[in-house]
Amino acid sequence: MAIATVNPATGETVRTFDALGADDIERCLAEAARAFGSYRTTGFAERTALLGRAADLLEADNEDIARTMTVEMGKPLAAARAEAAKCVKAMRWYADHAEALLGDERPADADVRDSGASAVRTLYRPLGVVLAVMPWNFPLWQVMRFAAPALMAGNVGLLKHASNVPQTAVYLGELFERAGYPRGCFQTLLIGSGAVESVLRDPRVAAATLTGSEPAGRAVASVAGDEVKKTVLELGGSDPFVVMPSADLDKAVKTAVTARVQNNGQSCIAAKRFIVHTDVYDAFAERFAAAMAALRVGDPLQESTEVGPLATEQGRADLEELVEDAVRGGASVLCGGRRPPGRERGWFYEPTVLAGISADMRIDQEETFGPVATLYRVASLDEAVERANHTPFGLSSNVWTRDDAEVERFVRDLEAGGIFFNGMTASHPALPFGGVKRSGYGRELSGHGIREFCNVTTVWQAAG
Repeated sequence: MAIATVNPATGETVRTFDALGADDIERCLAEAARAFGSYRTTGFAERTALLGRAADLLEADNEDIARTMTVEMGKPLAAARAEAAKCVKAMRWYADHAEALLGDERPADADVRDSGASAVRTLYRPLGVVLAVMPWNFPLWQVMRFAAPALMAGNVGLLKHASNVPQTAVYLGELFERAGYPRGCFQTLLIGSGAVESVLRDPRVAAATLTGSEPAGRAVASVAGDEVKKTVLELGGSDPFVVMPSADLDKAVKTAVTARVQNNGQSCIAAKRFIVHTDVYDAFAERFAAAMAALRVGDPLQESTEVGPLATEQGRADLEELVEDAVRGGASVLCGGRRPPGRERGWFYEPTVLAGISADMRIDQEETFGPVATLYRVASLDEAVERANHTPFGLSSNVWTRDDAEVERFVRDLEAGGIFFNGMTASHPALPFGGVKRSGYGRELSGHGIREFCNVTTVWQAAG
């Protein structure tokens, strides 16, 4: 993929960028290593002030960077503004909480008396230069949920962003420079995917984090494993949205629509598989399909637009293949299932609901990255749990029930990194985020996220 901004609403190439050459990459690596040598010794007060200034700048830039994101990957403008605001919130949260999250830990004297120590403590020290390989779907938020905790922990960052959001990538590198961070603390590398391996293998790079596809995660994890370097992976998701008979159906339907089409349906934690108890299935299906069909699809720069285009032409083609395969296999289309009539330009696709999904359809096991929902009818709690877990992914999950016993059963048995009851899955600075199975490993956000790229160091001292 060329490093270029291609407006997905029109197919027009807006701006292209040259990839960094070997000499430029070497300069960036050298600057990062030098920066870590001094930045690692800064105190929390200095780091807090720097991140606070960066947050203030981003807040002031909200409208401009929101429009940049919308033009680059097609999210509705209101969603882009909200994404930038969410980043500001996370930056300020880490600025306020990092010192406490990374404070020294001291065991009780009685627990270590027999070790011979007069004093024992555990502390969190930064690892060094961390490479972040980030996706296009939330081009600001995905980066910031790495950058804010990493910088507050004393690490420095190298960003390899998706090639179709280069202007957002450049903005992020400049943001931290404008805030006063020492040169080299956070740099954007405009490189293709083929250059990632050599950067990751460089001995000056200590660790890597990746959000993206399963194949990309496998590739980065393989190289990092060969080099014995720490990684955090947040990969795909096929999140279940389970509706049980006791659910508030009005709220469930309304939330289901938002959960499926957020970010034009291009979110790892978007609800994708709607698993509905037979007692409420017909009512849910009818109302859900009607609400999906009523969504306004159009130019994402227009304030009234609710669903914009897919970010790439290939992404739409992949989605169409999944829908066509399901229809050939006998799935019924309750709404959508095609490109919007009259929109010859851009990579638009109608909000779609499919029913009658069977195990031999690709869509049953593959992630649908776009505004396509699959409906499943189940007859019992056991069947709901089994169907929810019937996927190689395990990122998050939604469950709608007002039965306490059902809540406890889902908590015990759902295979996911998060379970959200009677509300939509969302990431939050104070809550750990990540998955199991092929959705990856490690955690972002919260105290867990800031400690992922720290050297957990035991300090043992004896008197004299």
